[in-house]
Amino acid sequence: MLSRRDFGRFTLALGTAMGTTALGAGSLIALAPPARANTAPSHGLSSFGDLKYAADFAHFDYADPDAPKGGEYSTAVPGGTFDSLNPFILRGTPTGLVTLTADTLMTSASDEPDAMYGLLAESASVAEDRSSVTFTLRAEARFADGSPVTAEDVVWTFETLTTDGHPRYRLFYEAVAGAEVVGERAVRFSFKQGYPLRDMPMAVAGMPVLARAWWEGRDFTTGTLEPFLASGPYEVDRETLDAGRRIVLKRRPDYWGRDLPVNRGHWNFDRLRFDYYRDRTAAFEGFKAGEFTFYEEFWSRLWATSYDFDAIERGDVIKESIPDDTPSGTQGFWFNLRREKFQDPRVRQAIAEMFDFEWSNKTLFYDLYQRTDSFFEGGGELEATGAPSPGELRLLEPFAADLPEGALEAAAYVPPTTDASGRARRAQRSAQRLLREAGYTVVDGKQVGPDGTPLEIEFLLVSEGFQRIVQPYAQNLERVGITTSIRTVDPAQYKKRTDDYDFDITVDRKVMQLTPGSELRTYFSSKSAEVPGSQNLAGVASAAVDALIEEIERAESREDLVTAVNALDRVLRAMQIWIPNWSKASHHIAYWNIYGRPATKPPYSRGVIDLWWLDEAKHAALAPQIGG
Repeated sequence: MLSRRDFGRFTLALGTAMGTTALGAGSLIALAPPARANTAPSHGLSSFGDLKYAADFAHFDYADPDAPKGGEYSTAVPGGTFDSLNPFILRGTPTGLVTLTADTLMTSASDEPDAMYGLLAESASVAEDRSSVTFTLRAEARFADGSPVTAEDVVWTFETLTTDGHPRYRLFYEAVAGAEVVGERAVRFSFKQGYPLRDMPMAVAGMPVLARAWWEGRDFTTGTLEPFLASGPYEVDRETLDAGRRIVLKRRPDYWGRDLPVNRGHWNFDRLRFDYYRDRTAAFEGFKAGEFTFYEEFWSRLWATSYDFDAIERGDVIKESIPDDTPSGTQGFWFNLRREKFQDPRVRQAIAEMFDFEWSNKTLFYDLYQRTDSFFEGGGELEATGAPSPGELRLLEPFAADLPEGALEAAAYVPPTTDASGRARRAQRSAQRLLREAGYTVVDGKQVGPDGTPLEIEFLLVSEGFQRIVQPYAQNLERVGITTSIRTVDPAQYKKRTDDYDFDITVDRKVMQLTPGSELRTYFSSKSAEVPGSQNLAGVASAAVDALIEEIERAESREDLVTAVNALDRVLRAMQIWIPNWSKASHHIAYWNIYGRPATKPPYSRGVIDLWWLDEAKHAALAPQIGG
């Protein structure tokens, strides 16, 4: 799912799941008393105070300020659908693409791990004790109808998102005591005492700002296909909108922020077209036929075997892998720990060990992947290795009684390997031993628990493509007596079932940051475990995990942060809450050769939608072959 550059971290990229409240205007307009002493207003924020770009910077180094404007970028959304343009609520199946129409107070730089610079806000001033942050809006900031973006809009947005928005907003902004107008163009967010506050100024800086006046008389809690008024570089093209099939965003020539340093060289396409396809096979055929012009390939089999069509041979389509310097994320099969049958970690480990990654990589993935073992895979120093360090032990020992076996003494858990033959006899013996230790016995070839209930599990999938991966895995599980089924449902059913936690095991990928922080609460905290539609699909509820997340959020140096992240990674791996999948440190992309791009790719972003442009000469040469 796509989002503004900073949406993924600071509003959790709610895209597919995220908003008229009866809030009175009087309380919003009244000016608040002064806060405690503030630091000097700054053009940017970062977790540890370091900024690469000075206040007078002209543009981000990786952006080409002379990039031409015009033309269309087109791509596919395989296997997806949408029935709403309101991505800020739980109800319905909204498209997150409309986040490209919503400006935020500040926006992130794609060559710094944790820095943000002014967008709607010209400056931010943080209280010396970090108890609040005050933003001053730019006088020229405007919504698409020409009305000014006001401090009242900011306050209304925050109160609406945390009252009527998706429940995850309330969790993410739990440490925010409130927002209040403190000047003609100034708004202050105050934070609660006792909460980690290091990242909170940046968390609220990444909040999209909505137009209070536009929502008056409209129900924020209901899905709608009416585009909401926003202030960003794009707006929804109403004439071409086709619910569930196509959405086009058109660039606003009157966009108020087009010449800001954070935007120079960005948002170069006149149109961004996203076509929804029923499955990846249909999408790939559409790409080859020139129905759209950019495609990211996520299936190793297709990447290895299917990119040999005529347009590639002629050079009309370019196939390449571009590096990804961000953590690869935590993709895996996630257990639903709310289910009684998964309470024993030995049962979960037994199930996990029957996934033969080496065979899958050799037979299904053409050896294009590496096994994931860390929740911060690709994060370098963030990954736990070996036995706990003294710093980790200091954090872990107070919770010794509640930690999973091995978390304090052993090396960080790494999944066992096989010889890729497909037999995996050692894994079978280990799984059978673990199940016996958990009280299971084999009756008529089936694992039966102490209460006489057979061990049966269902994999809930939304993509048919995953069936070819899960089916061999299911056969391995059947060999040790675990009855296994696979259920593939449409996106709307999948969202409903995962929102309600109605599944045994499902596939998910969580985005991890170079500077982990508040987003971890939405993934793994006890409070998030029962929030409807939470990203804590596994239902992790652990006092040790909660404490480690707080340590991460409170860390005042990179060294302390790394130590706390290592400890959390170690505990989560020992808990056996998932069956880790695979990763690669690159994006596999293919595109019709009609694009231009900056000389340098930013290290922490793919940069395609916001930094590339249409090369008119290349497009003219290939125009007869492409369309849509």
